[in-house]
Amino acid sequence: MSSVFARALSPAVREIRLMFSQTGPVSSGTRDFVLANYPVIKKHNQDLPILIRPAEGHPPRAFVRFERGVEESVELYGLSSVEVESKVAELLGIQKK
Repeated sequence: MSSVFARALSPAVREIRLMFSQTGPVSSGTRDFVLANYPVIKKHNQDLPILIRPAEGHPPRAFVRFERGVEESVELYGLSSVEVESKVAELLGIQKK
């Protein structure tokens, strides 16, 4: 995976939440994304809550909560890990190089 997340995120980001099925095929890209990127994101943002939530029977989604309670989300249904990375980076306002 690329190192697009190998940096501190904006202080405006208060929480990252990922909801996906632990076994469903439409969540496989999201699971792969978490396995590859969680350690990198956490290493560079130690105090940022990153919540991983099971969501059987629901489409996989990523949520980002910003300061003042503003929350944005994106659906990750059936995406590959590279596509999930791109969607999450976009949600966080990170420009890929």
